[in-house]
Amino acid sequence: MASSKSARNSNTTDNKNPGDSEASRKVDDYLTKHAQWQHILQPVRELLLGTELTEAAKWGAPAYLLDGKIVVTLAAFKQHCAIWFHQGALLSDKSNKLINAQEGKTKDMRHWRFAIDDKPNKRLIKSYVSEAIKNQRAVNKDKTVKKGTTGKPQTRKLSIPDELNAALKKDKKLATAFKALTPGRQREYAGHVADAKQEKTRLSRTVKITPMILAGVGLHDKYRNC
Repeated sequence: MASSKSARNSNTTDNKNPGDSEASRKVDDYLTKHAQWQHILQPVRELLLGTELTEAAKWGAPAYLLDGKIVVTLAAFKQHCAIWFHQGALLSDKSNKLINAQEGKTKDMRHWRFAIDDKPNKRLIKSYVSEAIKNQRAVNKDKTVKKGTTGKPQTRKLSIPDELNAALKKDKKLATAFKALTPGRQREYAGHVADAKQEKTRLSRTVKITPMILAGVGLHDKYRNC
């Protein structure tokens, strides 16, 4: 099995978008740290480097981007490793490989798990990656087209449920922390509370997410590196 370093060197020559050297080094380190999964992750990495995606390191793990947007990440754990598709819900998944980490909570992300004895089907994986790239390109194009009269992209107005809004008005520190979150994380929290049908559930969810907001983390951050 070729080492991460040798594979990186060969890909730097053959691939148009191998990512910067710092990102490649971090990915090398990640694969070395999870050596038991290299027989799966390294071939997948090489496949990804053969596409138009750019290699980076996000949340400490290998990530592959299109125009700055994450399309795929790789992750390794004790019992399995996985390919994460960040817009996996849009994939056709004709071979039924994709898993939703948390039904009812995770909207877009899906992952393809591998056990230690599995061998990656490069042709099948490439078809999933190609579809993911196509979908991301369409999303990027759609965002470019949807511009206002000023020429700036239109932003979706954030709708905050009453229960969360009341908590923000009551606690200035909470309001400041919420305002400091990225728009995406704000929408995650607002949607999480608003999705509850009963008022008591919305109130309960508001209480539970308060420490997370104060910590400056997103609702689904811990699943993004799973």
